[in-house]
Amino acid sequence: MTAVLVSLGLSACSLAPAYKVPDVPVAEQYANASTPWTEAKPADHLDRNGWWKLYDDPRLDELQAKLVANNATLAAALAHYEQSEAFTRQVRAGLFPQIGLNGNATRNRESDTRPLRGATSPALYNSYTIGAQLDYEVDLWGRVRDSVAAGTAEQAASAADLASVQLSLQAQLADSYLQLNGFDRQIKVLSESIDAFTHALELTRSRHDGGIASGLDVARAQTQLSNAKSQLTQAQAQRGLVLHAIAVLVGESASAFTLAADDEAVHVPTIPLEVPSLILQRRPDIAAAERRTAAANARVGIARSAFFPQLTLDAQGGWQSSTWGSIATAPNRFWSIGPTLFLSVFDGGRRKAGVDAAKAATEEAGAQYRGVVLDAFAQVEDNLTLLRDLGAALTDQRAAAEAAQRSVDLSLNRYREGAVGYLDVVQAQTDALDARRSVIDLETRQLRASVQLIRALGGGWSNS
Repeated sequence: MTAVLVSLGLSACSLAPAYKVPDVPVAEQYANASTPWTEAKPADHLDRNGWWKLYDDPRLDELQAKLVANNATLAAALAHYEQSEAFTRQVRAGLFPQIGLNGNATRNRESDTRPLRGATSPALYNSYTIGAQLDYEVDLWGRVRDSVAAGTAEQAASAADLASVQLSLQAQLADSYLQLNGFDRQIKVLSESIDAFTHALELTRSRHDGGIASGLDVARAQTQLSNAKSQLTQAQAQRGLVLHAIAVLVGESASAFTLAADDEAVHVPTIPLEVPSLILQRRPDIAAAERRTAAANARVGIARSAFFPQLTLDAQGGWQSSTWGSIATAPNRFWSIGPTLFLSVFDGGRRKAGVDAAKAATEEAGAQYRGVVLDAFAQVEDNLTLLRDLGAALTDQRAAAEAAQRSVDLSLNRYREGAVGYLDVVQAQTDALDARRSVIDLETRQLRASVQLIRALGGGWSNS
């Protein structure tokens, strides 16, 4: 009997519109596709997991593992997905008959003036009932199945949300870690400059004591040294803020979390690019937006089904008696079975408004999907542009840093010979420090752009 009822529901029609993924303009290739990225072949073998290993840093690997295990935001996203999964199971239960058992035992008193009360009816009596009930909605118009379809799509969207949150957090951690590395390198350069400026100050004081240099030279050397020390303190403070952000990401207390300084340069990896259309399959936020559009489309069918009769099959039976000992006997048996048909005739436009709202929600979800896709393409192009232009700027800045260092060496030699004043030395050393720091800043920005490119592409890849 149950199989027959289920088959009736499953063979019913659906009033939801035929679903079509919203159209979005997709280019055939990226506008800025050139090194340090390459075309990905074959695209379907690219792996999202462990993409940060492209940066070849064991400490980053350890931090990413801690993030997955301990991050509070990721745990909340997982719990939200589990809620959506449970909700889908709840909705899917509507495809099957609902069976319940009941029983009661009561002591009752009838009113002496109850209408139509029999002359021999007792005023006091007991009532014992044991029964069962079966209810099943025949899904003639697809209301239940559309509810299941909407719930399943929402569950898939929640799964994509979870993946999107994880990717976002992993990218945020990688970005913060690369910032930390940049500050460590800045601190090293500033420390080396402070040592050099300290020696320069000693040199000018020696020359001043010997009557060769003026007090102005000493003041300039002291000013330069103090400025470098101030810059070092500022860099250390900024490093501390980034370190605290990393602690939160990996689920540890900022007060107790530490990472030793690491001033080894991290190199920008070569990033494989897929054709733009494949972003639609890889980006979890795009997948979530598309599934929510499908869910909204299914809800149109739910709203439309309210215009049609609702058919329910009901059956109940059991035993009822005034004495408990003999309740389960044939004379005490009762049962009823039959269909119930319900159709709302007038509701003041409530059902029509529900359909209109469902259609508008579908349009809204479709527009949001298109917006997410277009934003994704823009993010890829933005970071491709950054990688290209920062790479060109970095080449020039490295050349500038080398030239500035030569200027420092020449100016110091000429100052010792008395050919130039100390102002030339100060200017050359300041330019050299600024140039070295600019190189590190550009390298860090390029690394961070590579992280954001990987995130924009929907994940990363193994070295193979």
